[in-house]
Parts: sequence; C-alpha cells; structure tokens
Amino acid sequence: QVQLVESGGGLVQAGGSLRLSCVASGIIGSIGAMAWYRQAPGKQREVVATIARGSSTNYADSVKGRFTISRDNAKNTVYLQMNSLKPEDTGVYYCKVVAWQQLGTTEYWGQGTQVTVSS
Repeated sequence: QVQLVESGGGLVQAGGSLRLSCVASGIIGSIGAMAWYRQAPGKQREVVATIARGSSTNYADSVKGRFTISRDNAKNTVYLQMNSLKPEDTGVYYCKVVAWQQLGTTEYWGQGTQVTVSS
C-alpha cells in the first residue's frame, strides 16, 4: 500500500520558519521527481518547488530565496524548509512523488498538511 505521510505543518507568525517532511513508502519502482504544492482557500493548487532525482530544483517565483526543497533518496523523503514566512504562504501543502514503473510513470500525492501564517 502506497503511503505519503506529511508532517511539520502548523501555525507560525510572519517571519517565522517551518520545515515540512514527506515520507513515501510502499512505492513499486524508482522514485523520480518529488515536489511540494500548496492550495490556499478559494484558490487552485499551485506548485511551490520541485526536485529531480539528481537534485536539480525549481521554485515558484513567490518563494524563491525563502524556501528550500531537498530530498534524501535513501529514506524516500522530501523536505521543504520555509523561512521568512508570509501570510500569503498560508494553505494546505501537499507532496507529490513520481514513480518510474514498468509501464510508465505514476504520480502519488500526500494527504496534505496545513500551514497557517499569522500577520
């Protein structure tokens, strides 16, 4: 059974920091790209940061210089270090994992973790 378990969300004041973690288990095949998305109330889900298996990264313009995505391939884990948080960073954060399997690729999503930044 595939599981993506996220943790690290919570309530923080503007300017504070949080570190999100997402551990993947039960995936058959090799894990390729990993990513963090977020969804604010009343808005569409948007990509925050992505990291390839070779560790190349991409960030949304709104978080560049403040957020850092990293991964530990041995632990099938992806992290998101969030610094200098702003109220507009509030939302549910989801991790996504792309697995390479015999017949192609499959995307898996976590259940989401709430991040609330107060002003």
